[in-house]
Amino acid sequence: MQQSIKSNLKRLKTFLTYSKNYLRRNNPIKVLKKSIVAGLKDVFLINKKRKLVKYKLKYQMHQLSQMEKLIAQNNEHVFLRGRKFNEMR
Repeated sequence: MQQSIKSNLKRLKTFLTYSKNYLRRNNPIKVLKKSIVAGLKDVFLINKKRKLVKYKLKYQMHQLSQMEKLIAQNNEHVFLRGRKFNEMR
């Protein structure tokens, strides 16, 4: 009886030691804090990211319109000026 109590207490002590060391390495409070901070950064920077994407889209549309104008100017067939690209889109 006494032997089994000692072995159970020893097992409990080793389990608590492992648990304590695990919690020191992987602190759930620190992990929660990091995830909250990352979420707040994303929320605050979303407007900036939206503006950047909007700028990139406008730039790409401008480049496409310039390309269409160049192709239409250099096209020998006057009746195809710009219509062919609109149909291809």
